[in-house]
Amino acid sequence: MSWELRFPKQLLDKVVARKYQNIPLPPGAVVCEYIWIDGTGEELRSKAKTLHYQPKQAEDCPVWDFDGSGTKQAGGSNSDMYLFPVAIFDDPFRGRPNKLVLCEVYAYNRKPTGSNKRHSCADAMNQCLEEGPWFGVEQDYMLIDHDGYPYGWPKGGYPGPEGQYYCAVGTGKIFGRDVSEAHYRACLYAGIKVSGFNSNVMPGQWGFQIGPCEGVSVGDHLWVARYIVHRVAEDFGLSVSFDPKPVTGDWSGAGAHTNFSCLSMRQNNGISFIEKAIGRLSANHERHIKAYDPREGKDNTRRLTGLNKTSHIQDFSAGVANRGASIRIPRHIVAVGRGYFQDRRPASNCDPYSVAEYLARTCLLQE
Repeated sequence: MSWELRFPKQLLDKVVARKYQNIPLPPGAVVCEYIWIDGTGEELRSKAKTLHYQPKQAEDCPVWDFDGSGTKQAGGSNSDMYLFPVAIFDDPFRGRPNKLVLCEVYAYNRKPTGSNKRHSCADAMNQCLEEGPWFGVEQDYMLIDHDGYPYGWPKGGYPGPEGQYYCAVGTGKIFGRDVSEAHYRACLYAGIKVSGFNSNVMPGQWGFQIGPCEGVSVGDHLWVARYIVHRVAEDFGLSVSFDPKPVTGDWSGAGAHTNFSCLSMRQNNGISFIEKAIGRLSANHERHIKAYDPREGKDNTRRLTGLNKTSHIQDFSAGVANRGASIRIPRHIVAVGRGYFQDRRPASNCDPYSVAEYLARTCLLQE
């Protein structure tokens, strides 16, 4: 059966679904969607739990469990894994008072799993509380059509070259604005610290910005924002790719450029501390590259080629207003002498907890 025949049925299903979504819940019932990162370190899973009270914070939600053998996190003979709620948001799909509950994953022995990067990130942040580390992430993603092609691309071919799609307007230049707009609104409703969104340099590619967030919370907000964009795309019959190089050839990749600031950078003459931090990053370039994508740099090898406004993965560089450098210092930061810098190396499929942790350990804890 062709997609053209199936597509109206999918729309009909969504109309029917709304009938049931509008059924009021019993008094006092709250549906909590527990969300966690699976064994790949980059995919999300979730399941719903009914509570009979209104949770105000993550700690109000009970610890739960799941079958880790179905998420690449355990074997079948010892498969129970624990979900520890750590962050809570309003649910934009079921509406208030229902919640999205982000969880850390712990194994049978109550120790964090290998994909639980939040645990060690929180440890690093607790060691540098006096510096008040702030983070902001510019998250790129690509919309993918039902047939596997980037959304809006001609089948079996390529669109016009880059240069006309970034922050563009107009038919033939923009593909999927409704998805991105819906995602933006859903994030704002949820309480995600989303500061903006825009079309990116490839057709069908979009980006949204998270932050500023203090400490480990940047990962909480970004992971839930990723969950929301996947759910929104479902409703449009599309999927979302966070692949750092979604299309091979002379096309831009996808990153998660990360802005980083601390108290010493935000004070007068903070530029001097920024320069010292960049020196420490230069000395630790290789370990950051390994931490900045789930496959220890292998995905970023396809993206960080020194072309398409990227630095080369083997080289470290820094520059003012230079989007082809590893570290970009915005021009206005140099002008005022304090502020933040941007690390342009993290891949779009990075774990933001790892990025934040390594920036804090290298720049603040000097590990």
